[in-house]
Amino acid sequence: MDKDVFAYVVYIIHACADRWNTIPSKVYKAMKKSGCLDEYLVPNYDVLHTQSTDYVVHDISEYLKNRGVAV
Repeated sequence: MDKDVFAYVVYIIHACADRWNTIPSKVYKAMKKSGCLDEYLVPNYDVLHTQSTDYVVHDISEYLKNRGVAV
């Protein structure tokens, strides 16, 4: 993972944590457990980083819900 993708993933983890009123480590664990990081965020970075933060946070929320992972 290059530094731009890494920085984006960290940014999105913090954006989700802020939106969901929780700590970033909890969001990271949920994303890791669901495969969101390795199967969604990183492989789709080229498209996702052009979308609004609100859109991506909502999309991740749906991703986690569909996989039965709660934050």
